Amino acid sequence: MSKLERKKRIQRSYRDSVHGTNLRPRLSVFRSNKEIYAQIINDDLGITLASSSSRDKQFEKFSGSKLDLSKEVGKLIAKKAMDAGIKKIGFDRNGYLYHGHIKSLAEGAREQGLNF
Repeated sequence: MSKLERKKRIQRSYRDSVHGTNLRPRLSVFRSNKEIYAQIINDDLGITLASSSSRDKQFEKFSGSKLDLSKEVGKLIAKKAMDAGIKKIGFDRNGYLYHGHIKSLAEGAREQGLNF
């Protein structure tokens, strides 16, 4: 089994347990080699409620490590969620291990008050 097949299998099984609803939307994370993206999704309606990424304008002049940038993206997505009235979410790590950038983003979101 290749790395990609393993990730897809984990992603499918994890998506069965984490489903975004009105009361508890899903925070989905995507990580590339350069950037990190986060979206809060309501799967029942099929809409994105809030999104944030390391490509946002406010992070253009960011000087720090990628881990620090991930934490700031987590704080920003949490702030946008709080402004939209969302306090509880389901965390969808999208097949990635809960380590490094993914963990940093989650910690940043928790610091701002999101519960998951």
